[in-house]
Amino acid sequence: MEFLSIKEVCQRIGVSRTTLWQLEKEEAGFPRLVPVTAKRKAFVRSEIDSWIASRIAARDGGRAR
Repeated sequence: MEFLSIKEVCQRIGVSRTTLWQLEKEEAGFPRLVPVTAKRKAFVRSEIDSWIASRIAARDGGRAR
């Protein structure tokens, strides 16, 4: 299992930190942060990858490629 920082996720999906917080708060299927240490949180890479794949599938009408 690999973690992605908040900055890495913003770069990976092409959004600002503000938009990332909105996605996490408002979009039901968006992955949640995982506490890594008392002061650090991160996203699970496989969960972000799955979310990206679901967005692509939604665009393509649910067809898997």
